[in-house]
Amino acid sequence: MTSSVLVRAEGLDVLESVLPFDRREFLAGLLTDDDIETLRHLAKEGMGENSLRALCSDLGYLEAWCQAATESPLPWPAPEALLIKFVAHHLWDASRRETDPSHGMPAGVAATLKSQGLLRADGPHAPNTVRRRLSSWSTLTKWRGMSGKFNAPGLQSAIKLAVRASARQRGRKSKKAVTADILAAFLKACTGDRLVDIRDRALLITAFASGGRRRSEISALRVEQLVEEEPVPADPKNPDGEKLPCLSIRLGRTKTTQADSDAFVLLVGRPVLVLKDWLERAGVTEGAVFRGIDRWGNLEKRALTPQAVNLILKRRVAEAGFDPAAFSAHGLRSGYLTETARRGIPLPEAMQQSQHRSVQQASNYYNDAERTLGRAARILT
Repeated sequence: MTSSVLVRAEGLDVLESVLPFDRREFLAGLLTDDDIETLRHLAKEGMGENSLRALCSDLGYLEAWCQAATESPLPWPAPEALLIKFVAHHLWDASRRETDPSHGMPAGVAATLKSQGLLRADGPHAPNTVRRRLSSWSTLTKWRGMSGKFNAPGLQSAIKLAVRASARQRGRKSKKAVTADILAAFLKACTGDRLVDIRDRALLITAFASGGRRRSEISALRVEQLVEEEPVPADPKNPDGEKLPCLSIRLGRTKTTQADSDAFVLLVGRPVLVLKDWLERAGVTEGAVFRGIDRWGNLEKRALTPQAVNLILKRRVAEAGFDPAAFSAHGLRSGYLTETARRGIPLPEAMQQSQHRSVQQASNYYNDAERTLGRAARILT
């Protein structure tokens, strides 16, 4: 490693909670001194870890792509022509590529990015990936005190035409939703008295019952966010009947809420008992709720990472006899909304618990559930 790269790697030490050590060294070879300073500034400003991690990754890719495509570092601010070139290199028509090899990303640029481990797919990128990287590019430009051409009519037109030409089908984050019946099978795989079984039961049921919390929210969940509430009626129509335990989870900063917001979701009944059992058995009274457990069954102080949450789900998927490739942690989120749709729970009520900000996005799960249960596709059955 050259001395300049070493200095930049040390500059990234402020991001040690966001980036693994080997990732910092890799990015230091791609980023400029000004890039490092911008990222350090964003970290000090308190930008969320997930947002900062995405910006680091996108900035590294943009610098590598620009160097490969233009043989020059990424300019600030970027001219409109370079932005359009980026779109043309990543969103293109696969059928046209068969007759025009120059269409899309040049072979030399693709080979360079692949050799750096930054490019895996041979075809055009997903439109959402391109839009996200352009958004990161725009954000970083603004934080450098500059204005870019990201809203230029020419660029917006190029994006629309490129998306239409690429005709790439949008894939789901989880191929299959984890609905209540599937969750029950996963929980059976956690049957046992080992600490790891108790943790995994609590993790899965808490993530689902709290509205399908994202894996980043589950890994970051802390005891201080849990608030004991008054027991609630098991039957809302009979307030004097049986009561169920209730906890509220103060969300703080998430993808759709701010750190100083009053947003919260509820756990009622069985999920409360399962979560409390985990906390009591593990002796967790403060700090991270869900923590690592070593191979000898000893509880660790460090919180689980979002990646660990996903791996735990996949391990339990396999133990339950399902295909791990068909499920991811996001399946808990989509499964929660799918389940509420199946049970006829009104969308606004479900969104209070899931904390979806977009009605259109949340309603997609409702629409999917209604279509599979409806008569329109059963005309010839």
